[in-house]
Amino acid sequence: MKHLFIVNPVAGGRDSTEDVRQQVEAAFRSREGEYEIYVTKGPMDAAEKIRAEAKICDHLRVYACGGDGTFNECVNGAALLDNVAAAPFPTGTGNDFCRMFGDEKDAFRDLEALLDGWEHPIDLIDCNGRWCDNICSVGIDARVGTDVHKYSKIPLIGGAGGYVVSLVVNVFKGISTQMRIRCGDFSADASHSLVCACNGRYYGGGFNPSLDARPDDGDLDVYVVKKVNLLQLASEIGKFSSGRSDESPKFITHLHGTELEIALDKPDVVNVDGEGMVTDRIHWKLVPGAMKLIVPATLHFFDDKKPAEAAL
Repeated sequence: MKHLFIVNPVAGGRDSTEDVRQQVEAAFRSREGEYEIYVTKGPMDAAEKIRAEAKICDHLRVYACGGDGTFNECVNGAALLDNVAAAPFPTGTGNDFCRMFGDEKDAFRDLEALLDGWEHPIDLIDCNGRWCDNICSVGIDARVGTDVHKYSKIPLIGGAGGYVVSLVVNVFKGISTQMRIRCGDFSADASHSLVCACNGRYYGGGFNPSLDARPDDGDLDVYVVKKVNLLQLASEIGKFSSGRSDESPKFITHLHGTELEIALDKPDVVNVDGEGMVTDRIHWKLVPGAMKLIVPATLHFFDDKKPAEAAL
């Protein structure tokens, strides 16, 4: 077995390469196994590296050292490969995929627990050919989330200020978008504020539309938010973002399904695990068991699916 540590040197605005190196070297002083620390050189370099290593390794374990974007790249390299398993190893302040595990989320920061972990198949969303492990969305939330990085880099604005500026700018651009939506028996052709498909629970650094989504249940939680005006925006988006969509059936439709198609009148930003994709045709399809997740030995979230040999 080979352990591959993928380090994104720009994740979180700081280079964590040396910190990762020290932790990995310390861990392997007392355990056997081959390992490599690989620093990415550009977008999707991680996926290419993983696929190349998978061709020459009997079994490959991948650790995404960065944030949600780094993990998404590793997911895109590991998807549909039987001899590869991957996990996030967050090096920044937050990770939306890990937040799904509540009080146990920091188990993914425990390198020893990851190295001793077991492997569990999870579902992935195929979004126009790009894999998503957590949440896809389109609408004002996707536009705000994509633009926030642009404004956060401006002096005197900073991270939280960047979100506020991005929100204000995008509200003036328009809260709603004309969408033709199909999901199972549901169809709509009207202006909508956003559509969100959840394989996980958190995105956007704090939005929590689904309180009980699981990445291994073969089901997507889908939320369709109708057009709202400026006065309604805070209230309705507030309910959506805190898992209280059932309090607003007039504006928010909660669906379950495995496939969703959306046609837009003009290209718009689609959020894929925090990464932006611009298109006017969206196809989201859930693929059960598309990737093996390395489950930290101390994490109990998946205990009901834990094989007997992993419990020893």
